[in-house]
Amino acid sequence: MSENQTIVIKKIKKGGHGHHGGAWKLAYADFVTAMMAFFLLMWLLGTTEPSFRQGIADYFTDPWKPSIAGGANTGDATSLIQGGGQDVTQSEGQVKLTNEGKQESIADASDKDVDEEAERRDINHLKQLKEKIDNLIETTPLMNQYKDQLMIDFTSEGLRIQIMDQEKKAMFNRASAKMESYAAQILDQLAPVINELPNRISVSGHTDSAPFPGNGQGYTNWELSADRANAARKELVRGGLKDEKIIRVVGLASSVHMNKDNPLDPINRRISIIVLNRRTEEGIINSANVRDFAQKKLLNSPSLPPPPSVPEIKPPVPQLVSH
Repeated sequence: MSENQTIVIKKIKKGGHGHHGGAWKLAYADFVTAMMAFFLLMWLLGTTEPSFRQGIADYFTDPWKPSIAGGANTGDATSLIQGGGQDVTQSEGQVKLTNEGKQESIADASDKDVDEEAERRDINHLKQLKEKIDNLIETTPLMNQYKDQLMIDFTSEGLRIQIMDQEKKAMFNRASAKMESYAAQILDQLAPVINELPNRISVSGHTDSAPFPGNGQGYTNWELSADRANAARKELVRGGLKDEKIIRVVGLASSVHMNKDNPLDPINRRISIIVLNRRTEEGIINSANVRDFAQKKLLNSPSLPPPPSVPEIKPPVPQLVSH
């Protein structure tokens, strides 16, 4: 090898990882901003009064509704003064937001929310009760045997359970309030299931249109239907229903037929048990309180003479016919 030969040494430098860019930082920043906005929104909703939240909900449902119907911060006033104007008390105009006004608004909204929530729970409880009774009818041999004589449906008053007569299968002895054994067993099965709910119940009796002799002067379908309803009440209590849950026992005679085309149809003879919803129960209690108050006021009035005594008239023993 020649001494004049040049030796070249190449040094290769290995570079580090390449630059990945900052796109992920932008995505992360957007995520953090969105989360901050979300929690800020939740905080604002939590600190806003119910009436304002309702107004916001109404706006997104129908933007024109707040302007037409009025509401918080949308002309909620009987005055033409906008934004308070010269009304230094701020009791009129769009800023009718004094402490008293706020308290009334919050109280009204809260009461409405509580009533709606209670009504929803009440409806759900009645639906669950219907499912339990339907299941009881399908799984219990006795109930399943007589399921054609049972009808369960919803009315404006609540959940209605009806036990009806068939052509050759009556619940009561003919023209009597003495209950047949199978009808008593059906009521005994229903009593503990109904007793699970706090709802109070109404029991009513119905008859067909076959009249009693005597032109309505003695024992009639009115007395018979009332006696049968009361017999059903007693059997329910015997079966496990709390007596204080029964709020009404009535006899409706032949005034409400199930088959209006045939007044003598056996299905018109029935016992109706209604598990009352909250609204109906309150209506019965309130109407009773109003009548009691009016009666006391009438009796305490000094201008009225005392009611005349009426001698007791014992009705004759009726000759029973088919009912």
